[in-house]
Amino acid sequence: MKYLSIDLGLKRIGLAYSAHKDLVTPLPAIIRKNRNQASDEVKKAIKEWEIDAVVIGIPLGGSSEDEMRRRIAHFMNLVDFDGEVFYQDEAGSSLEAENMMKGEIKYIRDGRVDSISAMIILQRYLQTIKNK
Repeated sequence: MKYLSIDLGLKRIGLAYSAHKDLVTPLPAIIRKNRNQASDEVKKAIKEWEIDAVVIGIPLGGSSEDEMRRRIAHFMNLVDFDGEVFYQDEAGSSLEAENMMKGEIKYIRDGRVDSISAMIILQRYLQTIKNK
């Protein structure tokens, strides 16, 4: 199974890839100009990496969960992906990513933190299916 993980943000979209259940690689983030451009770039990544399933980070159990599910569903509709889509709790993933990138680099808003968040989200998901 080849997975693409998405950390969907309003300014940047973090991406990570895994074709092997123990190895997850952050990909360059997408700087979001508008919905259509962002969904087209995600679509290109899905095609380029021959993705079977998408794992999307979502704040589970929070007051914004329903709203985020609606936004994610709309975004994935634009992406037009016909594979499986899984949701993974993203709680604390951005903070964890920033801690991994200690120092000056975390203040550069080029999407590296977002893609490391996507990597953490995908690692969590892969860990849950491994433990089943």
